[in-house]
Amino acid sequence: MLISRKKTIVTAILLAGTLLAIFAVAGGFRGFNNPSLSGFVSDTIISNKTYKLPDNVTFAGEKMPLDNFDTRESLERELLTSAYRHSSTILIIKRANRYFPVIEKILKQNNIPDDFKYLAAAESEYSNMISPAGATGLWQIMEATGKEQGMEINTVVDERYDIEKSTQFACDYFRKSYEKYGNWTLAAASYNGGRAALDEQIEIQRQTNYYDLLLSEETARYIFRAVAYKLVISDPEKYGFGIGKEELYPPLNYNEVKVDTAITDFSHFAEQFGTNYKLLKFLNPWLRKPYLTPKPGKVYTIKIPAEGMRSGD
Repeated sequence: MLISRKKTIVTAILLAGTLLAIFAVAGGFRGFNNPSLSGFVSDTIISNKTYKLPDNVTFAGEKMPLDNFDTRESLERELLTSAYRHSSTILIIKRANRYFPVIEKILKQNNIPDDFKYLAAAESEYSNMISPAGATGLWQIMEATGKEQGMEINTVVDERYDIEKSTQFACDYFRKSYEKYGNWTLAAASYNGGRAALDEQIEIQRQTNYYDLLLSEETARYIFRAVAYKLVISDPEKYGFGIGKEELYPPLNYNEVKVDTAITDFSHFAEQFGTNYKLLKFLNPWLRKPYLTPKPGKVYTIKIPAEGMRSGD
């Protein structure tokens, strides 16, 4: 009985494999001629297309030494990874359109190169995620580090979730690192690996060029991952993502309200401004409770959805 069942299973597997091969060769697997499924399998499993690297690539105005095989292969690794992480990369491209206007403005105000906006993709995929180590928000800030730099982080308010304040935090770090290392590539790498760890490797290896340093796996891939996202986000179609402009997530329109007193019920507060608790929290993820107990003398800026924001009008 057991042998017979095994034979049945093996026969089924072989038959399925044969059918798969037939459909793949005939092109029938491309959605079985269903336009809504076109490319669903062939583009993600069967396709073996590779993408040629540009002849010249820069990060923050600093040229990547693509003449070096290790640099070239490291970038190709991240580019292929990004191109074939379909659902995740599609979401990154869509979110970038929403958050770039905010990030770009703050980078410019702080004289930080525009390319640093792609670091947020490498950090969090432009989402307020929490890492296993506890790094939080778009810029993945640790609690102790955030508090050291004056961020309010407690059970009621966590400014690591505030895109403007967390981006300003990142800019302050980038600027200090640039003053220390004298180039933007190492300044960016230090945000991932930390200045102390980077300094240790510079001393051990007696090298001051990011592309000549042997670093931890994550920091070694960090700049290449950011640059891969730069290439894909800047020209999605070139890397297999046919995303129309109308499909990108639009920037959110909102008004701002200044608050310096306690709010006991955000549901009631939202209703006063013609919105609801859900949208209020979506625009202000740094508000961690359904109420606000402000610090004495501190003014908080709360975003309120503008008319038509939800419907895209």
